[in-house]
Amino acid sequence: MSFVNGLFGFIIFILDIWAIASIIRSPAGTGSKILWVLLVAILPVLGLIIWWFAGPKADQARRL
Repeated sequence: MSFVNGLFGFIIFILDIWAIASIIRSPAGTGSKILWVLLVAILPVLGLIIWWFAGPKADQARRL
């Protein structure tokens, strides 16, 4: 069971890093970015879920 918990934690960590990078690359204002990064950092699972549905995303056109 410890391996599963560790794997779950690692996956959440990677997804949080990805979310924070996406927040930083987004066109949102600085204050908004700071609040979203704090939310994802303080509440990793819940913050990630909230960000996925409501948070600023990196501009898709810039990636293409």
